[in-house]
Amino acid sequence: MSCARNIPLALLITVLVVSGPAHACIPPERPFLPASREDMRAYADLIRGDFEAYIADVQEYFRCIDEERARAFVDAREVSEEYGRFIEAVE
Repeated sequence: MSCARNIPLALLITVLVVSGPAHACIPPERPFLPASREDMRAYADLIRGDFEAYIADVQEYFRCIDEERARAFVDAREVSEEYGRFIEAVE
């Protein structure tokens, strides 16, 4: 009986191995903001660029997460259908 309980886990592991690694969505690093106003003024162009780059990168990160979520839903639906076919075949 314990072997039958492990079938879904074994199926999940097989699907993960066969489908390959998931696409990695890597969050951007937060920009550094100096504590002193003097440093902010002295490095204003650099800091502004860092913040603008972060905003662009975080938008790309959100798109990546949305795409990965959609892909995972499709994959999960396909696996569920395959599991259903498997259950029908062995019963």
